[in-house]
Amino acid sequence: MSVNSAHPRRTRTLTAVSALALSALLASGCAQAGTAGSDTSDSGGAKTVDVGLVYSKTGPLAAYGKQYIEGFKAGLEYATKGTGKAGGRTIEVTERDDAGDASKAVAAAKDLIGKGTKIIAGSTDSGIALQMAPLAAQNKVLFIDGPAATDAVTGINKYTFRSGRQSYQDTLTAAAMLGDAKGKKVTVLAQDSTFGQANVAAVKAVLGGEGAQVSSVLAPPSATDLTPFARQVKSAGPDLVFVAWAGATAPALWTALDQQGVLASSTVTTGLAGTASYPVFGAGGEKITFLAHYFAGAAGTEAEKAMTASVEKAGGTPDLFSPDGFSAAQMIVRAVEEGGDDVDAMVKALEGWTFEGVKGEQQIRAEDHAMLQPMFQAKLKGNGATAVPELIKKLPMGDVVPPVKPLAG
Repeated sequence: MSVNSAHPRRTRTLTAVSALALSALLASGCAQAGTAGSDTSDSGGAKTVDVGLVYSKTGPLAAYGKQYIEGFKAGLEYATKGTGKAGGRTIEVTERDDAGDASKAVAAAKDLIGKGTKIIAGSTDSGIALQMAPLAAQNKVLFIDGPAATDAVTGINKYTFRSGRQSYQDTLTAAAMLGDAKGKKVTVLAQDSTFGQANVAAVKAVLGGEGAQVSSVLAPPSATDLTPFARQVKSAGPDLVFVAWAGATAPALWTALDQQGVLASSTVTTGLAGTASYPVFGAGGEKITFLAHYFAGAAGTEAEKAMTASVEKAGGTPDLFSPDGFSAAQMIVRAVEEGGDDVDAMVKALEGWTFEGVKGEQQIRAEDHAMLQPMFQAKLKGNGATAVPELIKKLPMGDVVPPVKPLAG
C-alpha cells in the first residue's frame, strides 16, 4: 500500500509550526520488523553496530524522554526477537543526555560520530532536532528524530527521518472533527506568544483552507484571570474551539471554559498529552474531545501488546511517546539488516517502508521521510487522578497525511 499525497484540499504548505502540548512505491512491500537475529553477517566480519541515543534523560522534557527510552528498549526486543541483533551483529546502544540543551545534544552527537557511530536517534525537543538534522547530513549518518514534532524536520535532508508524528497530523486530526469545514466557525484560543500564534497559523492553513471561518482569542501569557477570554470564545459562537495552551495557568483556563459554558456549547479540542496531564482538565475533562498521538490501549495491535508487556516488565508504564521509541528501534533494525554499514543503503531501505508499528500500519514516505501513521480521537472518563482516556475514533494513516515537502538535500 502506498500513500503519496494529502487530501486534495489539504495540500497547502504549512508555513508555521503547530506546537500542540503535544509515499512512493514500496521497495519491499508491507513487512513487519522482527526478522533480525540470524547467524550470518554482510558486514565484513563486524560483530557489533553502534547506535547513539541522544535524548532528554533530564531537563524539562525528561518525562517524555523516559517514555521514549522505555519504548525503544521494548521495540529493540521486539524487532530482534529478543536477540538484540540485526544482520548477525549485536546492536550496542550508547545513551547520552542532552538535558533539553541543544548545545549539549550537538556536542554528544559529534562525539559519537567521531567514534564511528553511524546511527543517531532521539531528540525529544523540536529545537534540538532542527540542529541535529543538519549535523547528520554534514557527516552522512542516519538520524532518526524522536518525539520532536516540528513539521520542519520533514524533508529537511535525506539522512533525517522521524519515528513519531508531526504537528500537521495533530491539526488534521482536529480537522476531522468538523467533517465538512466549509462555512463552519472555528476559534483558536491560545496565549499571545510565538507558540500561540503558530497554532493560529496552522489552523488557518488547514481548516481555513477548507473554507472554515477561523478567528482567534489570544490572551497575554501573564494573564491569570482567564474568564474574560472564555467569554470572548463563547460570544463568537464557534462550532469548534481549538485550544493551544501551555503553562501553570492551564487548570484555571479549563475551569473558566467550563464555567462560561464553552465546553457545553461547542466542540472543544486540544492535544491529549501524557497521563500526568489528565488532572489539569478538572471537572470539564469529560466534555472535551481530544486529538491524540497515542495513549495506552488506543491501538490494540500485537506490537502494542508486546510493547506494553515489555515496558511493564521493566517497571514502566506505556505513555504518549512510548511508540516513538518503539518505532525508532524497528527502523534501526530494518536499516542495519538491509543496509549493513552503508548509510546510503540504510536510507534507501527506510524510504517507502511500510510496517506494523504500535499504532498500526505505518509508512515512511519516500519523498520527504514523513512518518504516515494512524491518529486518535479520545474522551476522558472521570477527572483528576482517576481520569482515563477512552477511544472515540481511530483515523487510519491515509486520513491524516501531511502535504509532501520534497527533500531539501
